[in-house]
Amino acid sequence: MSAAALWRLAASAAAPAIPLWLGLRAARGKEFPARLGERRGRTTLPRPDGRLLWIHAASVGETQSILPVLPALRAARPDVSILLTTATVTSAQLILARLGLRGDPARSGAFTDVPWLVHQVAPLDVPAWIARFLDHWRPDAAAFVESELWPNMLAAVSARRIPAALLNARLSPRSAARWRRAQGLAARLLGTFSIILPQSTADAARLAALGAPPLAPAGNLKFAAPPLPVDEAERARLAALIGAAPVWVAASTHPGEEERVLEAHATARKEVADLRLILAPRHPERGAEVAEVARRIGFDAPRRSLGEQPSAAVWILDTLGELGLAYRLGLGAFVGGSLVAKGGQNPLEPARLGRPLAVGPHTEHVEEVVSGLVSAGAASRVRDPADLAAWVGRLVCDPGWRESAGRAASAFAAPHQGVLDRTVHALLRLLPGETDS
Repeated sequence: MSAAALWRLAASAAAPAIPLWLGLRAARGKEFPARLGERRGRTTLPRPDGRLLWIHAASVGETQSILPVLPALRAARPDVSILLTTATVTSAQLILARLGLRGDPARSGAFTDVPWLVHQVAPLDVPAWIARFLDHWRPDAAAFVESELWPNMLAAVSARRIPAALLNARLSPRSAARWRRAQGLAARLLGTFSIILPQSTADAARLAALGAPPLAPAGNLKFAAPPLPVDEAERARLAALIGAAPVWVAASTHPGEEERVLEAHATARKEVADLRLILAPRHPERGAEVAEVARRIGFDAPRRSLGEQPSAAVWILDTLGELGLAYRLGLGAFVGGSLVAKGGQNPLEPARLGRPLAVGPHTEHVEEVVSGLVSAGAASRVRDPADLAAWVGRLVCDPGWRESAGRAASAFAAPHQGVLDRTVHALLRLLPGETDS
C-alpha cells in the first residue's frame, strides 16, 4: 500500500477521536471554541459570488508574509475574492491587527470592512472534512504558503483539478531528509503545483531533489513586507515613561530561551545599571509563564496584556501585533528561536526599522537572510548568555557601531518589490480571466 493511501486510511480512522482533541486544545486557548466546526470543514459563511482564490497560511510567520500580497492582488483583479485559511489562534488575530480590520476572530471570519476577504480556520487533513470544505467554497485556484504539504488536502485539490501554487516555498534540511524517506509521496505532492516560488536557492535545490517541477526564480516574500506598524501616540507615551534609560528587545522567544535572555540582561546590567529589556515571547499567551521565569531570576516583570507599564528592568510584551512598537522603543534586538533549536524567527522585521540585531546559532530556517545580514555588518551571532550580554553592552556603549549596524540593516532589508510583484503575477496566472464563465 502506498504512503498516500496509508495516510488517508490513518486520518479517516482517527477522525472520530479528533473532536475530543480539539476540545482539549480549545480549553487551553489553542482553538476558538465557537469555530471548532471549521476544523471539520464546516462554515456558516456563504461563498462569495464570482471568482474565489483560496490561500492557506498555516501560522503567524506565513500569515505575515502573505498579507501584503492581498491588497496588491485585489487591486490587479477586483473581480476576485480571497478565502484565507490559517491554523492558529494568533494568526487569525494577526489578520485584523495587521490589516486594521474590525471583527471578532473568535467568532467569525467575516470582515465588514473588506467583504472580498473571508477567513476560515483551516480544516484538518481528513478526507471527508477536506471534501466538505471544497464542496462549499469551490475555489477557482489555490495557493499554499511556505511548506504546507498535507497529503489528503493536496490530493483533493489535484483530483478536482484546482490550479495550485506553492508560495515562498521553504524546505529545511531536516524536513528534506524526512521527505527523502518517502520520495515518491513527496514528488506526487509537489506535482500538485503548477507554480512553485522558492524562498532561496538552497530551498530550490532541496525541492528539486525531491522531484519538484521547474521552479520560479528564488526570492523571499518577507523582503517585500512593509515595516511593522505602530501606534505613534502610544510609542511616544511609552518613550516618555521610559525616559533616558537604554532599552533592548528580545523578540519572538521560545521556552528555554527566556532564561538565557534574562541571564544576559542581568549580566549586562552590571555595566549599565539602568538598562531595560522588552521581552516579547513568540506566543503571547505565555506571558504569565515568562513573567514567572523572570521572577525566579530576580526581576519584577510587569505585563503589557495586564495594562502594566514599563516601570521595571524587564517588561513583558505579551500582546499580539506590537513588535513594531517594541523595536522602535529599543536600540536593537535579539531575534528568538535561535538560542534554542527552533530554526530562528524573522530577522528582517527589526532590520527593516534600522535596528542592529543578534541571533543565536540555530538559524537554519532563515539562514540565507541571517548570513546576508551578518555579512552586511547588521547582525551578530551569539552562542550563549555571555555572548548576548557582551552584544548588549556594545549596543548601548558604542553608538558609532550601533548607528553603522542600523544603517546596514535598513539597507539590507529595504523592500524588494520584485518578489511581491512575482508573487502577484504567479497568482494571476492561476486564475481564470475576468470574462471566463
